[in-house]
Amino acid sequence: MSMYGDSFGSALKRGYLGLPVALRTILAINVGVFLLQTLLMAFGAGSLVGGVINAFGFMPEWSVALTQPWRLFTYMFLHGSVLHVAFNMLWLWWMGRPVEEQLGPRNFLVIYFGAGIGGALINLVFSPFFSATITIGASGAVFGMMVAFAMLFPRIPIMLLFFPPIEARFLVAGLIAIDLLFISSADNVARIVHLGGAFWGYILLKLYLQGYHYDLWIEQFQQKFKPKPPRRKAAQRDVQGERKTRLRKVTDAEIVEEHNREDLDRILDKISKSGYEGLTAEEKRLLFELSKKN
Repeated sequence: MSMYGDSFGSALKRGYLGLPVALRTILAINVGVFLLQTLLMAFGAGSLVGGVINAFGFMPEWSVALTQPWRLFTYMFLHGSVLHVAFNMLWLWWMGRPVEEQLGPRNFLVIYFGAGIGGALINLVFSPFFSATITIGASGAVFGMMVAFAMLFPRIPIMLLFFPPIEARFLVAGLIAIDLLFISSADNVARIVHLGGAFWGYILLKLYLQGYHYDLWIEQFQQKFKPKPPRRKAAQRDVQGERKTRLRKVTDAEIVEEHNREDLDRILDKISKSGYEGLTAEEKRLLFELSKKN
């Protein structure tokens, strides 16, 4: 069947599966949670939805944040209206894909959730100066991702309805400026969270570009908790067998060392041609391990 004969559902499924894995997962969870909220509201369970928001939305009060820290994470998956979730997910879809393709899924997730959690913490710090109302939505995390996009692709033109093409750096700066201008307005928009997310998106990507690669940290953390293979019981060997074993160990060590040198030379050649960003996640991990050995 040709692409012109595809149904809308098939085209939508193909487009969704073509998205990077981290972005695809975040979009699915956010849309799924909102659809569940909508269904519950439609069947008269509005009080249940309100209870979920009160239990998992972020409340910018120190007593709540310290005793219920999960709210720093869960508030990002709750939305209050169709427009709320639609705008957040559309911005994330437009700008998140190139960011994840450039940085990889682990670095993408660190920046996304770091901006979301950081935006909530900024809101908490400034809560004495503003009304403390419960906050929901992925806007802080999305703003952090938008800032990361503008830093990585500053001159990419963005097409908006009724506007000429605007470079990404100017568009994102304009959205931040709007939040700054209306920061004291009583429009029920968590502008402090937006600004805090943008700030942490900038900081986290800046650190990444300076060499703090979060995927390597995560890999190193995972290695510490991987179960070690069980030790084999040492069998009794005669003198000749012991000599063969020692000889085999020396030979194996030489082979491994030679293999490591070949891998290191190959990775260094690739860095000289296409830069560090041209390495795959596996090559970055291998380079990190070889650098520790050397």
